[in-house]
Amino acid sequence: MKFAVSYNPAFYGVDPDRIMTYARHAEDCGFESLYLPEHVVLYPGARFGAFELSPSLPYLDPLDCLSFVAAATERILLGTGVLLLPYHHPVILAKRLATIDVLSKGRMRLLTVGIGTLPGEARAVGVDFGTRGRRTDEAIDVMRLLWAGGEDGVSFAGEFFAFEDLCSFPKPLGVTHLPIHIGGSSRAAARRAGLRGDGYFPGGALDPDERAAQMDLARSAAVEAGRDPETLEYTRWGSIDMTAEQVGAFAAQGVTRLVVSPTTADPDRQRDELSAFAQRFALPESVSPPRAEALES
Repeated sequence: MKFAVSYNPAFYGVDPDRIMTYARHAEDCGFESLYLPEHVVLYPGARFGAFELSPSLPYLDPLDCLSFVAAATERILLGTGVLLLPYHHPVILAKRLATIDVLSKGRMRLLTVGIGTLPGEARAVGVDFGTRGRRTDEAIDVMRLLWAGGEDGVSFAGEFFAFEDLCSFPKPLGVTHLPIHIGGSSRAAARRAGLRGDGYFPGGALDPDERAAQMDLARSAAVEAGRDPETLEYTRWGSIDMTAEQVGAFAAQGVTRLVVSPTTADPDRQRDELSAFAQRFALPESVSPPRAEALES
């Protein structure tokens, strides 16, 4: 099992020193990766299910924030949970992601994308809300084509994107394309994960039967597409106070990664919660010596 943490600036704050300290401590504890969410814009009345989002929540751009994190860390992998892919142009996004991967020495490896749930957010960026699923599929194909393409250029003609003989350099570090995981809570998302994804990261509000059905669908879709379903990673949300027995139950369901979040925005209590989790599960670097700056303080 791999263990990751998330940092939601809308709830934990946007102070750069706090973010840097959080990321460094997560890395020192031995967490594999750090995830950030995305909202491009919010507006009064925006709802996620029954939950109304305050329009003043300060969502940082996740890729810019991950670039900052990469410069302050050495090992921790960089992830999004989720990046709203239909609201990004894939030609530009392919360059941004490859840039972060190169500058982080190959750590932009847990890109998780979703299609978005707020109609007003889609309208704000000129995207037809009803087409965002097809747009996402096409964007994934475009990015992979650009990453794999050589000096002769690559061409694409789709419903939403079209170009001829484009070259996109630099390439991701040492790989043909960056892994793309699919996030969501629908069977359409699960099917997309099987057809195009390197993994599936479903949302939290699903009952056990639906979760199992969605993973079965993801795997069967992979077989349908001629892909190996055993290579699909399965990421789930977990709790910072979970027990070994609970982790074992996740593993029995085929989960390969758990993402946890502190229960508080207080930096000291966050640090304590991350440290306690790392010690409870004996994460690889949890016995690392403190950083030099910590010794000097």
